[in-house]
Amino acid sequence: MNYYLWTIGCQMNFADSRKAAEELENLGYQEVARPQDADLILLNTCVVRQSAEDKVVGRLTSLAGLKRRKPEVKLALMGCFVHEIPALQHRYPWVDAFVEPSDISTVLDLARQHPDLAPSPPTYELGDFPSSQSPPISVGIPISQGCDHLCTYCIVRLRRGPEISRPLEEIVAEVKDLAQRGVREITLLGQNVDSYGRDLSPLSSSLSHSTAGRAGVEATEEGGKERPPDLADLLEAVHEVEGLARIRFLTSHPADMTDRLIETVARLPKVCEHMEIPVQSGDDAVLRRMGRGYTVAQFRDLVARIRTAMPNTAPLPGGGLTTGAGVGLATDVIVGFPGETGAQFEATYRLLEELRFDMVHVAAYSPRPGTPAERLPDDVPPEEKERRRRAVDDLQERIVGETNARFLGQAVEVLVEERHKGKWRGRTRTNKLVFFDVGEEDWTGKLAQVHITRTGAWSMQGQVLKTER
Repeated sequence: MNYYLWTIGCQMNFADSRKAAEELENLGYQEVARPQDADLILLNTCVVRQSAEDKVVGRLTSLAGLKRRKPEVKLALMGCFVHEIPALQHRYPWVDAFVEPSDISTVLDLARQHPDLAPSPPTYELGDFPSSQSPPISVGIPISQGCDHLCTYCIVRLRRGPEISRPLEEIVAEVKDLAQRGVREITLLGQNVDSYGRDLSPLSSSLSHSTAGRAGVEATEEGGKERPPDLADLLEAVHEVEGLARIRFLTSHPADMTDRLIETVARLPKVCEHMEIPVQSGDDAVLRRMGRGYTVAQFRDLVARIRTAMPNTAPLPGGGLTTGAGVGLATDVIVGFPGETGAQFEATYRLLEELRFDMVHVAAYSPRPGTPAERLPDDVPPEEKERRRRAVDDLQERIVGETNARFLGQAVEVLVEERHKGKWRGRTRTNKLVFFDVGEEDWTGKLAQVHITRTGAWSMQGQVLKTER
């Protein structure tokens, strides 16, 4: 029995796909590289942008012929593309199951319909991993589903619903299991991780210090009153898990990031100095139309507080010093939002030039069905949207090239993930991609000190000085 898995979209989707793949292999399925070789095809989808939705429709349409030739093949469509299922069933009658985001159990129900499935599927003890998969070095773990913000352009809340947090104890247990399997880095995932826990009951007093570190104390001793756990508590808890080398989290919302969270990130050694805080626009009027809930001044202050908590000083090319080199910051930007004038785009451009992010994910606005922004005139011409998008890309390439140049001749810590085109590849704590070559020795999962010998806008190269562990 074989399965084919295709995933597009956010890291939450890739985490869902990882879990689905693991569960399918627990049933006895094996992954194949071509859909025509599969007994079960799973497409995990995204519609956050029109371009993503177009790719989903293209892939889905391309499978109609395969289903006609091999009707016994099961085809499941999962993720944010799935809504108004009766309409989808009418439009895509060759699909066997439309599965809402993260609903792995429905996928497994479909998989169990295979006539060759053993009556008693193989079981795995804690710490085992399906034989056809190697334990990944870095794994994303969903900690919440959905979002309570009302950004006017965003379709995620419509497809994933309001925020629902997973219990802290459940997440810690999953992290322990993954660490026993050899996972070295975890990324805690959510549409808005900064609001994690607001819908949970106060942290159980039975959660021991060995399980949650300081979380068991802090979550129940705030002003003498119990309170629900938050992301800072969760970071404290998973920090105690043996075997983990690094912890990351994304995506944050600028309106919800607290000083307590920033202090926790700065203090805990395993938590990487890397944050993704989407700004979306550098103009207050556009931010109000987007429903973002903060101003440019408040965002600028947040960046300053983060960089103050994780400081460093490094020379800039051409002279001068830059502060904030101790933390890697990424952001998201939408250009061409309804009503965005040339001057408002220039304000965004100047803000990016000022704050000098390590990564900027820029996208041209596309209306999403059912969102409040869909009712606004999409009045920025496509060619102007593309011009603005390219301008941000060009600016960011220059900034990152200058930022990375400061690492030339320096030693950085790299968590080695895999071998790629003859070189070993890994990332620094601030999420910089580094390549090095040390022969045939297996470096997978090791922490290496790498002396940087070449830098570029999107990656760096170096030579290994030593292995930490």
